[in-house]
Amino acid sequence: MILSVDSSAVTASVALTDGDKIIKSEFVNAGLTHSETLLPMIKRVMSGYDFEDLDAIAITAGPGSFTGARIGVATVKGLAFNADIPCISVSTLEAIAYNFTDKNAVVCALMDARRMQFYNAVFKVENGVVTRLCEDRAISIDDLRKELSQYESVILAGDGAELCYKNIDLENVILAEGEARYQNGIGVSKSAMNKEKISASSLMPIYLRPSQAERELKLKKG
Repeated sequence: MILSVDSSAVTASVALTDGDKIIKSEFVNAGLTHSETLLPMIKRVMSGYDFEDLDAIAITAGPGSFTGARIGVATVKGLAFNADIPCISVSTLEAIAYNFTDKNAVVCALMDARRMQFYNAVFKVENGVVTRLCEDRAISIDDLRKELSQYESVILAGDGAELCYKNIDLENVILAEGEARYQNGIGVSKSAMNKEKISASSLMPIYLRPSQAERELKLKKG
C-alpha cells in the first residue's frame, strides 16, 4: 500500500493505492496553495486507514516549482519520520508519462522553466510500459524542436505543454487534454512501483538548476 503525493507545480494530488488498485485519490488545480491544501488532502485520502499500514510514501521530488517541491518533500518527510515509513522519490516528468499507459505513443513531459526553457524528459509508451528516452533536463525550445522533429507523433503534457505547443511550430505534436495533461498521485504511484525505497532522512528535493533568487545573487556577486 502506497500513499503518493504531488505538489511540484500548480496542481496538487494525493492517491492511496494497493498494488494496481486505486483506493482513493484527490486532485486540485488551485494554484500554488499547497501549504494550505496538501495536508488536508492527505488526511481525507487516508481516512479509514492508518499510516502504519503503508509500505511506503511516494513523492514527486522534482523538477518543478521550487516552493512546491520543498513543501511536498517536507510534508512527506514529516509523515514518514513520525511513523517510520520508507519513502520513494519520483521524477515529476516520469509521473506525467504514466498518465498515458493506455496509449502507444511518444510522450514529451514539460514543465515551464521560464524564458522559453523547459524542464523536460521524453518517454516511449508501448503496451502499458513506459521507457525513458532521456534523463530529466533543462532544455531550450529551439533544442527541443530539433529533437522532437524526428518522431512521427508526440504528445505534449505537463504544465509547460501549452506554452511549448504554441511556440514550437511542429506539425507532429499533439497537446494532451484535460487532467491527463498534469501529473497526479495515481501516476506517481505507478512510477514508484519498481523504485528503491529510501529513508525519510535521505529524501531531498530535485532541482535541475538553481532558483531565480540564487542566480540573481550569483550575478550580483560577479
